[in-house]
Amino acid sequence: MQFDTIIIGGGAAGFFAAIHAADNGHSVCILEKTQKLLSKVKVSGGGRCNVMHDLDYPSQLVNHYPRGGKKLKKSFELFGPKETRDWFEKRAVKLKTEEDGRVFPITDDSQTVIDLLLKEAQNRNVEIRKGVEVINIKKDGQRFVLDSKSGENYYAKKVIITCGGYNKSSAYDWIKKLDINIAKPIPSLFTFNVPQSDLKDLMGLSVKMGSVQVPGTNWKMEGAILITHWGFSAPAVIKLSAWAAIDFFEKNYRFPILINWTSLSEDKIRIGLTNFRDSHPKKVVQAKALFDIPSRLWIRLCEKANISSVQRYADLPKKESNKLIEMIVRSAFEVNGKTTFKEEFVTCGGVELSEVDLKSFESKKIPGLYFAGEVLNVDGITGGFNFQHAWTSGYLAGKSASLSIDK
Repeated sequence: MQFDTIIIGGGAAGFFAAIHAADNGHSVCILEKTQKLLSKVKVSGGGRCNVMHDLDYPSQLVNHYPRGGKKLKKSFELFGPKETRDWFEKRAVKLKTEEDGRVFPITDDSQTVIDLLLKEAQNRNVEIRKGVEVINIKKDGQRFVLDSKSGENYYAKKVIITCGGYNKSSAYDWIKKLDINIAKPIPSLFTFNVPQSDLKDLMGLSVKMGSVQVPGTNWKMEGAILITHWGFSAPAVIKLSAWAAIDFFEKNYRFPILINWTSLSEDKIRIGLTNFRDSHPKKVVQAKALFDIPSRLWIRLCEKANISSVQRYADLPKKESNKLIEMIVRSAFEVNGKTTFKEEFVTCGGVELSEVDLKSFESKKIPGLYFAGEVLNVDGITGGFNFQHAWTSGYLAGKSASLSIDK
């Protein structure tokens, strides 16, 4: 079966590449090894699809990619958040920006995005074949030959690989055969397992702004923190997991953390407690949670500081007061393991960015071969950044493939 361009992988980057590769009437086919299309789009943002993040400038955007980062600046200048928003909204998918900068369709339904991508592909006569796993690629003159696991052969002038990230190095072997350098795949975006946590019975409680740090290192992230039945989650934890992914992997996901349950420094906590005690000396310490800490968590922190349920501020010994401050700003826990963040499996690792021209995402070694999306050694923190990379690389790869066929 012969096509102008074949896309390997039916995810966000694959569909965006296919749509733009087919813009000039070229024949395009998506080969997806599973029976599901756009599966990550479906589950993103709790089923609402976090399409992108609202940032005006590529120079801001690149700061949210632990791997890729500033290397992607030129790519985002060619097709970034503004162009992404325009593309969706010109096709009647209106987007909204939430307080934290995440952008969603106003329907709050990922199916809206899926339906648009399927429609745009259908309008361009993109052929979609599910259950086709490519196991080998070779170049035969001016065309590529793709061998599938089922024994069928496919032929194309251009090939765009958007197969996503793998969690095992061996899964990249079919790409390595092309003499393409691969960075070892390592999980990114995960939550912390803390088996010995004495807060697990408070699962579901969260603080809107706190920080998590690894003592003795520079690893520290701010944001919401959620107590779970296995440990801790929410943006502060998940962002930290991305930035320190390689370090945590090398530690076998065993390391200490310190949690500040507020956005305040130790000095400000101390002043706040002193001021409250002076104003309300007869108040019972456990009865009034301070610093926006949930009351049940506040009571637990007081108990850990050996403050009884009847202890009043006027009679609070300095030792217990100092211990409470310590519990608020430096609660210590031991991480032992990780849990994948929801169903949004993300890896760092994959095809090294040095292998591609970042204006087109075409292979520097093999003309006509492109890479886009998570198969590349690029990963962003949670908040729509991984999808932005998918739209950007998919668009540039698809456009380049289409234009080079016309030459």
